[in-house]
Amino acid sequence: MRGLCDYKGQELIDGVLEVVERVKPLHLSIVGGDPLVRYRELELMVPLLLDRGSHVQIVTSAFRPIPPSWASLSHFNVVVSIDGLQAEHDLRRTPATYDRILKNIAGHQITIHCTVTGQMMKRSGYLKQFLEFWTPRPETRKVWFSLFTPQMGDRMPEILQPSERQRATADMLKLREGFPKLDMPKGMINQFATPPSGPGDCVFALTTQTLSADLKTRVTPCQFGGNPDCGSCGCIASMGLAAVAAHRLGGIIPVGTIFRASVKIGHARSKQTSPLRPTKETLRVLP
Repeated sequence: MRGLCDYKGQELIDGVLEVVERVKPLHLSIVGGDPLVRYRELELMVPLLLDRGSHVQIVTSAFRPIPPSWASLSHFNVVVSIDGLQAEHDLRRTPATYDRILKNIAGHQITIHCTVTGQMMKRSGYLKQFLEFWTPRPETRKVWFSLFTPQMGDRMPEILQPSERQRATADMLKLREGFPKLDMPKGMINQFATPPSGPGDCVFALTTQTLSADLKTRVTPCQFGGNPDCGSCGCIASMGLAAVAAHRLGGIIPVGTIFRASVKIGHARSKQTSPLRPTKETLRVLP
């Protein structure tokens, strides 16, 4: 992605607004890098995006203060990425340390998101300890967990072994009963046991567009880019939409059946517009 243009100032604001007016997304997530690198532009841009009818979500490490004006916004969510307990997080995320995050989220209601790794699941009770720290805090509105998603062929300590994935799922199912701020329904958590077989089977991949910094190049097949190991997918968004697709209307017709028919119609209509340039280059995203 090094050859792509990175906009700033009014050019960035105008570019993002043009995309939103053209695509008309119901939900817009702005991720990085870290979007707060462009905090001046975001402070101006976010209200304009909300005026256009999109639900807006900013995913950040909270390395700098969250703008005070965002605390009162509706249809808006700030997600702060936390890489485990303080010792592990501070080592990985400096300068966005626990101490700095706690200072920078003061006065806000935010979502805490943690990507669970193989290292975490080698320690008994890790997820419970994480929730015990974050859920009592008044700034924490809710907590989400994802599981680390590798690329095909990766050999990394972050990758969960099948037994660790199973235990993480079991832990989440149990913990949601004692920690109401763990905002993950049972149906969503159960989807971790049967991730999509590929992008064509992933509701999230089929319903989203991920654009790179130049606001033109598409990152495919989903936000992870490259060649993700879908059989090891742990994306909370993917699991959430998979749970919706599995729901049966009237106990008979899966929502996914209706959705796939809609996708076919949408793809046919999209061919009438100019396609964005796709890229298979890997984009590491830890939302």
